[in-house]
Amino acid sequence: MKKKLSSKLEKWSVKLLVMALLSIVWIGFYIPVEADSAVGSPKLAVLVDGRKVRFQGGEPVSENGRVQVPLRGIGEALKAEIGFSGKTVTYRKDGKLIALTLGSKEAVVNGKNVTMDTAAKAVKGRTYVPLRFVSENLGVPVNWDGVGNWVWIGSKYVPDITEVESVKKLSLNNNFINMFGTKLHLLDGKKDVRIFTIDDLPLRIDHFIVYDIWPVMFGDYQSIRIRFSAGLGPIYYLQQGELPRYRNSADPIKQSDKTIIRTYKTTSEYDQIVNNDVHYMQFKLNKAEYIGFQMGTESLTLLQNPFK
Repeated sequence: MKKKLSSKLEKWSVKLLVMALLSIVWIGFYIPVEADSAVGSPKLAVLVDGRKVRFQGGEPVSENGRVQVPLRGIGEALKAEIGFSGKTVTYRKDGKLIALTLGSKEAVVNGKNVTMDTAAKAVKGRTYVPLRFVSENLGVPVNWDGVGNWVWIGSKYVPDITEVESVKKLSLNNNFINMFGTKLHLLDGKKDVRIFTIDDLPLRIDHFIVYDIWPVMFGDYQSIRIRFSAGLGPIYYLQQGELPRYRNSADPIKQSDKTIIRTYKTTSEYDQIVNNDVHYMQFKLNKAEYIGFQMGTESLTLLQNPFK
């Protein structure tokens, strides 16, 4: 009886020691998000009806609080008819007509002269137009998202990951299973794989919305930040030939729009203690093939690493 009791106590002692070590690791690598010394911010993006606009040959730019975009890309996203005449570009949609001239703040809206607060201009050989002016004068509302550095045009509906055609649905085959090695518990209840890209965001996954992800630096330490609607959101980094690198986040940063931003370390002593990886410091964000989201779905949910 005493031997059994002693054996049980030894097992519990080992468990408590492991828990204590993990707590020390977590505290030792805690990121002081309250002070928020992070260097790095979300990328400027334009969304039409909840989907990112993929501009060809140029990205949106912001100057003095005004967002300008490639003229053709925004016209096509708004389903407007686009016309050209010399330095003048026109947009026609639902009986509305806008005419803008490169380098001029004067525009014509439905036959009336209007002065804009910024002019259409050339950026790296491409014509850029004021986003808000074009969209609102074509009858489509614009909202600035200061938290995400996004411009929302039209509806703010965020689709479920199962509704987006560009998200790949694959079988849970050995190519994926082998990436988990001995950590197969992360696959419990998973029936298939869904792989999305950063351009597919925002997406509703499980009961939460994943808005965006971006890299940040705390001095010499690299991390990533993810903006959620809510939830705990543990993640893991996946790469061939290595065990998953599981990460919990630092305390969430609550935003004015009630979303939260979570910070996840790239390099962590957790890998040495749990995965016996003595070379854990050599892991860098660009080595991961996928970033996995530990969600309560039947699909293994993976983001194709945009930071490779």
